[in-house]
Amino acid sequence: MIRVDVLIAGGGMVGLPLGIALARGGLKVAVADPAPAARQLEPRFDGRVSALAYASVRMLSALGVWEHLQAHAQPIREILVTDGAVGRAPSPFSLHFDGQEVGAGALGHIAENRHIRLALYEAVAATPGLELIAPNAVKTVAVDGGRATATLGDGRTIAAALAIAADGRQSPLREEAGIGKVGWSYPQTGIVATVEHERPHNGVAYEHFLPSGPFAILPLPGNRSSLVWTEAKTKAPGLLALDEAGFNAELARRFGDHLGAARADGPRWSYPLSFHIARDFVRPRFALAGDAAHGIHPIAGQGLNLGLKDAAALAEVLLDAARLGQDIGALDVLKRYERWRRFDSVVMGGTMDAMNRLFSNDIAPVRAIRDIGMGIVDSIAPARRFFMRHAGGDVGKLPRLMKGEAA
Repeated sequence: MIRVDVLIAGGGMVGLPLGIALARGGLKVAVADPAPAARQLEPRFDGRVSALAYASVRMLSALGVWEHLQAHAQPIREILVTDGAVGRAPSPFSLHFDGQEVGAGALGHIAENRHIRLALYEAVAATPGLELIAPNAVKTVAVDGGRATATLGDGRTIAAALAIAADGRQSPLREEAGIGKVGWSYPQTGIVATVEHERPHNGVAYEHFLPSGPFAILPLPGNRSSLVWTEAKTKAPGLLALDEAGFNAELARRFGDHLGAARADGPRWSYPLSFHIARDFVRPRFALAGDAAHGIHPIAGQGLNLGLKDAAALAEVLLDAARLGQDIGALDVLKRYERWRRFDSVVMGGTMDAMNRLFSNDIAPVRAIRDIGMGIVDSIAPARRFFMRHAGGDVGKLPRLMKGEAA
């Protein structure tokens, strides 16, 4: 039997930062993940990119991760938000966010998920007290008195004061614990591809709201951008089945010519879109983090940032309790984390859901109201700065890690 202070099920982009934070704070941590590490670094494994808010970048810097990632991350200097429809000129009203206005330099960074994972593995290797067990899944967790005992896929067992499920949206451990969720599926599919274009993007991210859903162009290093294309679930299969010329033609209709000729480079991926939030984030000796606790619409790219804030808050709560000699698996300790994070997760998820419903239609009166609203926000500097700070994850009660401090 392996004995640790904390077991984390899921060695992804929330589980590993949480493990690093806890181990750097003096706890003995094991992270188990079913996927081989090498496979997750392959360019064809995922295809997705993540938008890292500047508060998340501060956290990764404090954990020793950012030094391995920075060279592969593209700063977002500006964000331009427009509303329109395919084949129609965009609305004259738009939103323009500039990082210099809030003194941030960059509003965030875009990085390919495989590069984020590689940087995390580098930091894990340099963190004493942290063991990554992969490929190996946590099959079950049983709570008995003063410990949680997990059984791995290879039959080994791990005893811990606390087990944390960071095992994704479908979280088998959440289901095993009997924690229900509230949620729904969207009639939309997310299409992801990398696009090469003639002209430099100059660090500008574009969010075009089309009737089928948001069409985001996210800058990557070089003359490349990541395309996050939300399309009606009924139309997505046909678009994905197009040959290269047909797909690029549909891409050009939505992409525009502001970056010159553009073409998809490499494979295309698609993902179903949904929303959910767990009814509870904690049970005795058991906690949820990241997508296991909540999953939101990717309309503003806040999913990973929400999960990283979970990791930062949970690490702070557990390390503060450990320093006071408290039982880190006790329910009263874990409830501090739940009170901190659940309300924020509900608000963020609800806001993204409302934005998607507001903008993913072509109803004339609704379109007029939202366009005028964007114009008003763009014309009021304090409102613009508030939304920029919110997108940067710099509002509300921030965990120490998100301020760039040690947990």
